Order: sequence, then structure tokens, then C-alpha cells
Amino acid sequence: MVTANVTCPQPMVATSNGFFQGDSPLEFALPLVILQICLVVALTRGLAFLLRPLRQPRVIAEIVGGILLGPSALGRNKTYLHTVFPPKSVPVLDTLANIGLLYFLFLSGLEIDPKALRRTAKKALALAVAGISLPFLMGIGSSLVLRATISKGVNDTAFLVYMGVALSITAFPVLARILAELKLLTTDIGRMAMSAAAVNDVVAWVLLALAIAVSGSGKSPLIALWVLLSGCGFVILAILIVRPIFKWMARRCHEGEPVQETYVCGTLAAVLAAGFVTDAIGIHAMFGAFVIGVVIPKEGPLAGALVEKVEDLVSGLFLPLFFVSSGLKTNVATIEGLQSWGLLGLVICTACFGKIVGTFLVSLLCKLPVRESLALGFLMNTKGLVELIVLNIGKDRKVSNSTAFVCFLFQVLNDQTFAIMVLMALFTTFITTPLVLAVYKPARKSRRPDYKYRTIERKNTATQLRILACFHSTRNIPSMINLLEASRGVQKVENLSVYALHLMELSERSSSILMVHKARKNGLPFWNKGPRADSDQVVVAFEAFKQLSHVSVRPMTAISSMMDMHEDICTTAERKRAALIILPFHRHYRFDGSLETSRPELRLVSRKVLTHSPCSVGILVDRGLGGSTHVSGSNVSYLIRVIFFGGRDDREALTYGLRMAEHPGISVEVIRFVVNPEAAGGEIVSFHMAVHSSCMKSLSMDEEMISELKQTASKDISVKYDEKVVRNATETLDAIQEVKQCNLFLVGATPEGGIGLLLDRHNECEELGPIGGLLTSDSTVTASVLVIQQYSDGNNNLATSEEAAVSQLEEGLQEKNKSSPDSN
Repeated sequence: MVTANVTCPQPMVATSNGFFQGDSPLEFALPLVILQICLVVALTRGLAFLLRPLRQPRVIAEIVGGILLGPSALGRNKTYLHTVFPPKSVPVLDTLANIGLLYFLFLSGLEIDPKALRRTAKKALALAVAGISLPFLMGIGSSLVLRATISKGVNDTAFLVYMGVALSITAFPVLARILAELKLLTTDIGRMAMSAAAVNDVVAWVLLALAIAVSGSGKSPLIALWVLLSGCGFVILAILIVRPIFKWMARRCHEGEPVQETYVCGTLAAVLAAGFVTDAIGIHAMFGAFVIGVVIPKEGPLAGALVEKVEDLVSGLFLPLFFVSSGLKTNVATIEGLQSWGLLGLVICTACFGKIVGTFLVSLLCKLPVRESLALGFLMNTKGLVELIVLNIGKDRKVSNSTAFVCFLFQVLNDQTFAIMVLMALFTTFITTPLVLAVYKPARKSRRPDYKYRTIERKNTATQLRILACFHSTRNIPSMINLLEASRGVQKVENLSVYALHLMELSERSSSILMVHKARKNGLPFWNKGPRADSDQVVVAFEAFKQLSHVSVRPMTAISSMMDMHEDICTTAERKRAALIILPFHRHYRFDGSLETSRPELRLVSRKVLTHSPCSVGILVDRGLGGSTHVSGSNVSYLIRVIFFGGRDDREALTYGLRMAEHPGISVEVIRFVVNPEAAGGEIVSFHMAVHSSCMKSLSMDEEMISELKQTASKDISVKYDEKVVRNATETLDAIQEVKQCNLFLVGATPEGGIGLLLDRHNECEELGPIGGLLTSDSTVTASVLVIQQYSDGNNNLATSEEAAVSQLEEGLQEKNKSSPDSN
């Protein structure tokens, strides 16, 4: 017998004394793992940024980043590999990665709602069955070829099951983000794909538990049976004992109050305990964490608090370490020779054929169109993190293969097979987006023939007014509801129809998938009908407004990224034939009277909506219209002032104000600013009109509306009309200061006339226009401001024409000052 001398690396000390005392930080565990985390995060985030134009999910960047850091690319440099990722650091790295993975699988369990699975439609269930069974059989077939070539000597049963599971998985979180990127979440194809993927995700974990059980290294076949029975017993105990405890916790957590730290800490400890139990059983620690996530009630603030406490640290820092751990095990160089590359092609073709063909045939049997059936097949072929989990478990799993004389230990997946399977997962996920776009393009937004009223200003004022009211948080709701109360005018059946659109960001955070469960068929994602949880404050608020005001209100939710949220808003307005979109200003009102910026990205959303909107748009600068609660119609007492200079935007604001005046509790005062043509400043208007002769038609329409307004004011005491003659911008500012005491200002985004444009020279928020920007920036103004831009068939973005006009006006002023230096 020959005994080989094996030298084990010395365990790493946690911290160093610093390089000034002769210690290299890279020789110690803590500084080395810090360097590894920073390197991983920087590389994966950079790759995600580069792949964003290709509309690829972040998991692609993380898989590629892990492969690049491993022996396939940078790891070919042995100096780098042994310095940054030395063998003695691998246990520390793997431990951190698995702890992060443990809590990530707990979050994945929180995404799964057992009640929703029980309500899964028959079509989606059929798609899930077809998307699992045929790929599983194809995986078993391909495993026979691999076992006969590059995977000789492995345990037959374990290898067959692992290959079947690996090829039958559909990555639920990755699929949700692909659907969101392609704007397919709310289509029929998106709803079916999400439902089928949710079922597939649960079945995949059951199959994985089975694969781990049958790949035990024990000598007796009965051990696998004991592992399976123990795993089933753990699930039953979790349902019968653990779930009631979490229900008790959820009932003691009240909406609007912070969740007790004891509950959060106890839950996180329970995840670790469940992981310990399932690891002791012989399944895997991650299976226990997943089960705990599933049994936690999804209603109430407990689940949301757990997600908030865990996901950013896990998804942002610890989870990328898992991809590096996988990358260190992936060596593409092991795939060499015609046979190996042929096997890679075989595995890819087998995986794609099983998923795509199985889903495609069942979709056709469900009488879906050919293009939709093919797109569903491509979508269900999405792989992701769960695929890598299966592969890593198979790579690390040691299986006994006994002969008559000796017992050998083999990996379920050797290096070459592991590399082939990782590349297969990467390829199938990468091609999902381009293939879906190639075969299935939803109908482009087209002009609806029945969409006649795109503005508030119209000939027949008795027609129904449709408003799309958007909000980002519950902070916007009270003022938005009070504004809608003021908008209903005369109480007629269906005189006002409101669509309340809750704008929610679909980020890369795992909790974003919880919002996807609320997708419904009609339009964009909606709240489910039926009994509502106390946490749905938005729904309760709008339902109360609907009952009290007899207004048709429909709460809705748009789920998208900030970059394309404007598309959801504009598409919804087009589908619902809205005449006005109301957006909240990106700054919110503070108690000291100042405006604080909550999220700068919201300003970009508003500006894109102004440019692409299919109807008129209003931006509400909220300073607490009506207070912090909904004011009932009988208690409404508002003074609304309309600032009128002229132009289509001002006419839209005036039309909206006159509609509000029909409400018995609202008084409207229209203040028209007229420039004295005999004054020195009158040359500004004369110059402006000379440059823009097209404004003559608009001026005629202004005079016609003012004439009708005067007749209305003479008959209706709730409407007042006043004219203020000014000579220049300074007098205009002083006049506006005199009338700043009111509840709400209605102004146009782009008033016509020289003074209105000159007031815009120092405006920080161009989307508010000159008057809206002035009223918003003035801290002494306590009234809310609604800035309205009227829809036009041409380009809604008027910034270029405004800048040109201001430039021309300034040139005219310079010429005037040269000729008359004493003039004001």
C-alpha cells in the first residue's frame, strides 16, 4: 500500500496587524473576503450596465462575472488566482455564499403564494406539466449519452435525476423581469407564463429534494427512503406547527406600525434552524429556508418587513459571491475536442427542444395562436439561479459507487459536465429576450377610433371626463382625492370617471416579484377583487371616495422600471381614453413650507409623459389640498384661482376651473393678465406677435373664451373674473403676490405672450412652465398648484420653441434698451 503525503493548507486567521507591521492583508480571511466582495460587486454591476441595452436580466451579468473571475478567464493567470482566490479562502467564500443563498431562498419562498397556486388556471397548469415532464425525460435521455462518454462511473440514478431536474427548471424571478422588460406582464401570454413558472418553481424544489435524497452516499438503499420520509415529515411539521406561529405573529403586526424586532429576529433565526434541520436530514439547508418562506403568511406587514430587512444585503453583497463560487468551479477549458463541444450542443438542443416543443404543443392544444404558443415556449425555457443551485449541489455531492471489493466516491457532476451545464443555462437565458421579440410583437399603440376627447376643452362640456390620476405613494392620496372631488362638477351619473394608477417600480430586488402576483387581464396590473387586506390602504381610500361621491373609480397598479414607466402611463391613458393625466410633482411638501425632493427619477418620468402623452397632462404640486384626509363633498370649501395669460394651455386650465366651479363648495376666480400696449413693456408683446404670427388664431380663441367667461361670471356667483393690466415682468410678479392666498392655483404650462416667457428665464423646473415654476419656488405661497399642458396632435415637447422665443425676445429687449435706456 502506498500512502500519499497530502499537505493541507493552514486555516486563515481572521484579521491582520496591518502591512506596517509586516502582515499582508491578503493572507488573512477578513480583508481578503472584503476584497473579493468588492471585486465581485464592481464587475457584476458593470456587466449589468453594459448588458442593459440588450434588455438582459442581471443574473446574466452575474453568471458571466463569476465565469470571468474563475479559471475560465482571469483565473488562467495563476498569480491572480492564488492571490485573490487562494484555495484556503474557498471555505470562507463558500460559507458566506451559502448563507446568502440560504436567505435568498427564504425570500424566494416569500414570493410563492400557496393560495395563488391553488387558483392556477387549467391552461397554466397544463403548460407547467408539459414544461416539466418532457424536458425531464429529455434530460434523462441526454444523461445516458453523457454517462457513456464524459461522465463514466457516476451513480446512475443520481445522475439521471440531476440532469432531468436541471433541464426542466424555469427561473420564476428571471422570467418575471424578462416579461417586465418586454412589457408582457399584463398580457395573456405573460399571465400564463408567470402562473406556469410559479408551479414549475415549486415542483423543481420537490424534484431537487428527490435528487438529493437518491444521491446519498450511504451504503443502504433504505437511507434514501428515510431521507425522503424525513423531508416530508419536516414539511408537514412546518405546515402544522410553524405556520400557525407565524400567523399569530402576523396578527400582532398592525399596518402603519413598525414590526417588533423580536419577530424579525425570531424569523431569521427560524430560517437558520430550518436549514440546520434539513441539512441534518440529508437534503440541503436551502430547502428548509425555502419552506419557511412559503409558510409565512403573505398578508400584513410582517412579510414586507422581513423582505426590507434582508434582501438588499443578501441580493447586493452575499448572493453575487455564489456566482463567483460557481465560476471558480467552471472551467470552460475542460470543454475541448469535437466530442465535448458536440455534447454541449446536444445538451443545449435537448434543453431547448424539451421546453419549447412541450410548451408549444400544449399551447396549441389550448387553442392559442401559433406565435403566442412559440413565445410561451421561449419564455418557459428561461434558466437562472435555481439552475445554478442544482448544478452546484450536483458538483459538490459525493456519491458512493460500490463494487464487490471497494467503495469509491464520485461527483454527480464532474468538471466537464458542470461547465457544459453552466454554459447551457447561460445560453438559454440569454436568447430568451431576442427570440421572443422575433416571434411575438404585441400590437403597437395605435390611435383608437373611439378616442375623441383627449382634452378637457371641448365643444360638448356635458360629456364624460376621464381622468388618469397617478401617484407613487400614500402621501399623494389625500390631495389627489380632494382634487378629484373638486373635479366632479355637477352630480350626474358617469359624469366623471377616474382611473387611480399606483406607480410601482419593478427593480432588481427580489421583492418586486411580489407585485407581479397582482397582474390581471384588463389593462395593466390591478388589485385582485374580493376581500382586501387592511394593508391595501390605497384601495380602501378610493373605494370610500367612490361610495361617498358617486364617482366611477377604478384603482390600478403599474409595475415597471423608472426608465420606461412613462410607457405604462401613456398606454393606460390610451386604453382608457383619458382626457387628462394628473401626475404628482417629484418634490413633496414639508411642514416648514419647503419642498423636498423624494426621488429625482420621478421628474424624468413626468417629462417623458409630457412629451409622449396621448392626452392633456397636469402636474400637481401638492401643498396639502384639503388637509391630510378626504374632504367629503358637503364640507368642501375651496377658493381656486386660474392665472390666465393666453394660449391653449391656459385655455385648458380655464376650462378645468370652470368645471370645478360647478361644485357647490368651490369658488373660482379667473385672473387675466393684460399687457398695456402703450407702456414701454408693451413692445415685448408687439415683438412677440411679430415673430409668431400664428398666435393670432390662438388670440382669437382666447378672446372668445373670455367673452363666454364674462357672461358666465355675470350669472354665476361662484365664478369671478378680474383683469390686471401690467407693463412688465416685475409688475406681473407683484400682481401674482397679491392673489397668492387661495387653496389651488390652475395655470397653463406654456402661457403665450412675452411676459409669460420672460418669467421662465430663471425657472428650475421647465416642466412646470414659467408661472407654475414661480408659484412653486415661492415659499410664501401655501396653495397647491396644478400645471396643465393641453394635448396637441404635434410634438408636446415645447422646450425648444420656448427657448427660441425667449432668445428672440431677449434680443428685442436689448435693441429696445439701446434705443431707450430710461425705459423700464
